[in-house]
Amino acid sequence: MLTNEAYRPINCDDYDNLELACTRHWTLELTLKNGEALKAKAIDMVSRKNVEYLTIDLSGETRELRLDHIASFSHPELGTVVVSEE
Repeated sequence: MLTNEAYRPINCDDYDNLELACTRHWTLELTLKNGEALKAKAIDMVSRKNVEYLTIDLSGETRELRLDHIASFSHPELGTVVVSEE
């Protein structure tokens, strides 16, 4: 996915679930819209230039994922969440 495309905010409930995952440092199973599958620890939510990101720890490497590039995420306490746009 191109990073210069217009950002589309995600649904508030999905955002809140990602914030909860960060607060509790949960390991999430994430699927990105490009098909990439990741298992990583949620660390923080950041906003930069009107684009929101989930900061994750992926095997010791810090990575930022644009929220609108996440197709779904799951955790035993959340179930599977299919991310929808606002």
